[in-house]
Amino acid sequence: MSTDSEPSKSILTRLNGWGTSAFPPMTLATLITALHFRPLQKLPMLFCPLLLFSSYLNVAGFKIDSAGMTAAWSGLYVLLAARRRPVSLKNKLFSARGMVRGAAMGLGTVNAVAGGLAYATADRAKEEEERRERNRWGMYKD
Repeated sequence: MSTDSEPSKSILTRLNGWGTSAFPPMTLATLITALHFRPLQKLPMLFCPLLLFSSYLNVAGFKIDSAGMTAAWSGLYVLLAARRRPVSLKNKLFSARGMVRGAAMGLGTVNAVAGGLAYATADRAKEEEERRERNRWGMYKD
């Protein structure tokens, strides 16, 4: 039995990690584009630049604000997608479009929960210190 294994993480730690990652909003924007670009549906496509900006904020070092923005826009997208009129179960679940829609709604739900948790339990002072240490684009002249 090996003792070099990584300690197990709690569900809250995993959700916090998910909420502060730049990857989930980018993935949701990709799925939304796949669903609503052809034929073009303008309202759902408005979510893509907002989610992409959220990923940019994360990379720029503003993980808390990115988590809050991701949670808000992902939750709104899920509410918008859930309003769609129902079709037959066969067409809804077992088509490629139905699977992508289900994945987008599931990912949006997880993003909303994880981003909300990360935003609610975040430490802004610690994030500011990390941003100052990193000084990614020379923002701080210390």
